Amino acid sequence: MLNRHHILLPILLFSSLLAAGDDGATMLKIASSFRPPPTGWSSSSSDNYCKWPGINCDKSNSVTSINLSSKSLSGTLSPDIAALSELQTLSLQRNALSGTIPSFANLSSLQEVYLDSNTFTSISPNAFSGLTSLQKLSLSDNAGLSPWTFPDLSQSTGLVELQLDNTSLFGSLPDIFDSMNSLKSIRLSYNNLSGILPASLGVSMVQNLWINNQDVGFTGTLQVLSNMTQLSQVWLQKNLFTGPIPDLSKCLDIFDLQLRDNQLTGPVPKSLTDLPNLENVSLSNNKLQGPFPEFPTSVEKKVVDGNNNFCNSNGDPCNPQVTTLLEIAGGFGYPVSLSDNWPGNDACEWSFISCDSRKNVITVNLEKKNLVGTISPAFANLTSLKNLNLNGNGLTGSIPDSLTKLTSLQLLDVSNNNLSGDIPKFSNSVKFSYSGNSLLGKSGGSGDGGDSGSGASAGGSDGNLKSGNSKNSIAMIVGIIAGVLIFVAVVCFVSYKYIMNKRYGKFGKVEGSDAERGVVKSPANGGGMNGNGGVPSEMLSQSNGDRSDHHFFEGGNVVISIQVLRQVTDNFNEANVLGRGGFGVVYKGELHDGTQIAVKRMECVSTGTKGMNEFQAEIAVLTKVRHRHLVALLGYCINGNERLLVYEYMPQGTLSQHLFEWRENGYAPFTWKQRVTIALDVARGVEYLHSLAQQSFIHRDLKPSNILLGDDMRAKVADFGLVKNAPEGKYSVETRLAGTFGYLAPEYAATGRVTTKVDVYAFGVVLMEIITGRKALDETLPDERSHLVTWFRRVLTNKDNIPKVVDETINCDEETMASIFKVAELAGHCTAREPYQRPDMGHAVNVLGPLVELWKPTTQEDGENSGIDLHMSLPQALLRWQADEGTSTMYGDISYSQTQSSIPAKPSGFSDTLSSSDGR
Repeated sequence: MLNRHHILLPILLFSSLLAAGDDGATMLKIASSFRPPPTGWSSSSSDNYCKWPGINCDKSNSVTSINLSSKSLSGTLSPDIAALSELQTLSLQRNALSGTIPSFANLSSLQEVYLDSNTFTSISPNAFSGLTSLQKLSLSDNAGLSPWTFPDLSQSTGLVELQLDNTSLFGSLPDIFDSMNSLKSIRLSYNNLSGILPASLGVSMVQNLWINNQDVGFTGTLQVLSNMTQLSQVWLQKNLFTGPIPDLSKCLDIFDLQLRDNQLTGPVPKSLTDLPNLENVSLSNNKLQGPFPEFPTSVEKKVVDGNNNFCNSNGDPCNPQVTTLLEIAGGFGYPVSLSDNWPGNDACEWSFISCDSRKNVITVNLEKKNLVGTISPAFANLTSLKNLNLNGNGLTGSIPDSLTKLTSLQLLDVSNNNLSGDIPKFSNSVKFSYSGNSLLGKSGGSGDGGDSGSGASAGGSDGNLKSGNSKNSIAMIVGIIAGVLIFVAVVCFVSYKYIMNKRYGKFGKVEGSDAERGVVKSPANGGGMNGNGGVPSEMLSQSNGDRSDHHFFEGGNVVISIQVLRQVTDNFNEANVLGRGGFGVVYKGELHDGTQIAVKRMECVSTGTKGMNEFQAEIAVLTKVRHRHLVALLGYCINGNERLLVYEYMPQGTLSQHLFEWRENGYAPFTWKQRVTIALDVARGVEYLHSLAQQSFIHRDLKPSNILLGDDMRAKVADFGLVKNAPEGKYSVETRLAGTFGYLAPEYAATGRVTTKVDVYAFGVVLMEIITGRKALDETLPDERSHLVTWFRRVLTNKDNIPKVVDETINCDEETMASIFKVAELAGHCTAREPYQRPDMGHAVNVLGPLVELWKPTTQEDGENSGIDLHMSLPQALLRWQADEGTSTMYGDISYSQTQSSIPAKPSGFSDTLSSSDGR
């Protein structure tokens, strides 16, 4: 009998020769797929392939590594590479390989794959599954790849580095990182990823996390970071993260933290400013609140300014009422809506807040604000609070007992939430409403907890909380008697109103208008609340009867009668026309107290549900949009088929008047500093609208784009990027930023597609206008110069041409020209022919911001004439500028500085005109 070793030896020798032969044939195919084959390789013979440059083999002539980085290779990568069963390392980075990335599935020896910086166009399905030895995978900078989802790496538990940035990834991240105990680096930047961060990241050992600059962006909170104790470099900028910055006190190794350009809210935690190794941090362009953060001198680079809502700019503590309200917002998870509406250090100027003459908060009206979370006990710190309305949200948890200690409280409405726990006992002076909380009063406490569906407990909550059968019986009898009395009173009131209406004809619908009875609803206005859902009595329509013919829209805007609008516009006199657009005519109006308004009288629309729904949608959108660079909607009117919107008036004219018609209008031409400031404010306003669109808060077709300019050279953007009936083959200038904005991008002219990149194109045209002082379309010029974009693109081909086309009214010193070059370059990028070649508005903000905020005049004379103190912040400087020029004082973080509700304060002329005695 033969020894088994004598049998195995030939078998092993044969297998080795077979493997070597297979690798030789495979290498020949790989060599043939390259164009041309690498130097020293053969495409006709596989002899000595183990000695080809860049190839390593083991003792059995099996290929273990291919290293051809930066060899100017083109062609494709043969799918036969999957036959190299012993391959451990593949390095083909920094070449020009194209086509499909083949499958490496189940190559159990493969440890490192470097295919970055090529031009691949697609990836084979399951290309990286079953790679049990994989340690490093890099496909970075293959921007031409077709969209693909995160690869199956579930069996690559030894993965150390993953680099898939700029590879067209989309979708969400799988929750697999708890099994990857060796993973140190994740680079997924510049893709189209979305969703929330997987919880498994919290138990990973990741040190470097780069997921910045997503097309759509990750959402949700950053809470998972607090458990990632190995973190050292974190790049999360340019996403849609919300909520507060988490506690990072356990992440002691972080040296570089980039959180800018998100939607983060709440105060900056001390755990962040105390990080011992922090060197670089960026928090700009968020919604952060509380005191301005102070970092130690060891932090070499810190960028915090820019579109945050800090209460101050010097690190001092916030006003105590501001601190309390921010703590209250914390109970709701610091929603973005409260950050946008609660900036600065004076709570009495905030939306949804009213104060008394001593600036004590007396009303907090957060009805129907889509709030979640819990009711904070901090409400008890507002010791003068009289009215608290939290009706119609999604709040959970219990009602804090501390609210019972508010001695001035008169009204508490927590109806229609998801509250639970015991029902606190309030004094008889408190009107307490809590219906619509099915779990409230059912978690123990004295007695049976009452019936949460019983509605309001006027005069305290005793009626629902008494224990014992006798007390319950008494309460029931009292309730029945009260109900009968209320019913009788209602019947008498309705009968009286019916008789008076029959006799005097002053009760009922006004002919020709569904909403001409004056102010119908303003649920968020401050003032004395009387149980009418937070609506002051003087703001209610006199008619409390049948309202089936009314149209009620949520959001806090007031309905204004057509009679009032006719009166304040001199019956829509042609002399009061401010402008004409695709949706009708805008008129200037003046109330009795001198307040100026702008009334957009929209062209007649079809009657019926569809037309009303569209108008209702626009009202709902405009109500949600609140930003310091957006015009506020003051009210609306429905008059038969007409739809009218009332905005705050912009007294300083339009951008076009200052650029093109300044001589005719008697204006001074804008300086370069003013022009760049305007461009920055527009960019910030549009960026804000784009962020809302990405979060589905608004629909792109609803045109909620009325932009305010921060230096109070206020100009209205009407329906930018959404031009109708544009002449074929031309870029329409029908709707413009005060006559210059809203140009048609090429893709919209051909396909009608509306995207954020259409707005970017239009913004680029505005930049060209502020540089040249020329209109976007000037048919008085020769054809080769009439279209600004086409002409200016030719100018940009030679930098030396730019000084020759600058508006002659601009004083072009060396510093100004340097700024103009940067703006010109940005304009060229924004008006690129293909949408994907254009930046987003965040990039425009980043380019323009330093040109404005770090501006220094070249001479002392310039500084004095500008009226700007260079030590001031930009908003402070602009306020000083306005004061010196005697311009409007309406600049602020919200449209009217005295606003104390969800909308700008209702001009006094409205209330005077629409008093309850009018009978409208």
